[in-house]
Amino acid sequence: MYGTILVTLDGTSTDRAIIDHIKQLAILAHSRVVLLHVADGWAARTYGPDAVSPEISEDTEYLKNVLAEFQAARIPAQAELAFGEPDKEIVKWVEQKGCDLVAMSTHGHRFLADMFLGTTATRVQHSISVPVLLLRAK
Repeated sequence: MYGTILVTLDGTSTDRAIIDHIKQLAILAHSRVVLLHVADGWAARTYGPDAVSPEISEDTEYLKNVLAEFQAARIPAQAELAFGEPDKEIVKWVEQKGCDLVAMSTHGHRFLADMFLGTTATRVQHSISVPVLLLRAK
């Protein structure tokens, strides 16, 4: 059903909900998991993969730790770091590499915040053709 699940991570406590949920789903569905974080700070947007900054170091370490969780649970997983605007990079990843499900935690903003700020989840959801699992963080 879900051969490959793309799990988008923003590096905050919001991620915990989707990480825990997808670990269980991946075991049940015998899925491979790709953990994707998009570095979107100044250095990441300006220099892309050549960026060197504390943010990039922290993001890399974070991905490494989450990857270790999946591997400890015997779930085939890999981690990737992208650079730029999160929604555009997630859509680009899905279009170029493909997956069967995109899984994201949401912050649970309400109407006005979403209307003015937009949400990465909403923009991704309307830009791809694969299913998107949105799990609201507690």
